[in-house]
Amino acid sequence: MREDTPGRPVPSEPEGDGGYNSGMAVFSYVIGGIVVWSLIGWGLDNLLKTRWLVLAGALVGIAGGIYLTMKHGLFTHRTGPAEPRDPGDDAEADRR
Repeated sequence: MREDTPGRPVPSEPEGDGGYNSGMAVFSYVIGGIVVWSLIGWGLDNLLKTRWLVLAGALVGIAGGIYLTMKHGLFTHRTGPAEPRDPGDDAEADRR
């Protein structure tokens, strides 16, 4: 458990930048990973006279981008003050 320090407000909701900024972060992690690791694979292809390391680098970049996205918690949906959460709004109530 964490201790609250006096004089410091505790936020009731998790703070986030919103959907657009989270989407741009996911996009930049995945595309950046693909570009960087594909260039590394291309360089190794030229050094080693192979053809498949570009594809392997791209796959490593995708996996790394998804890993970073999950590590930073950008796949989770956060409800904030703009999205009130009612107990009757869940998918279970719609299936009944």
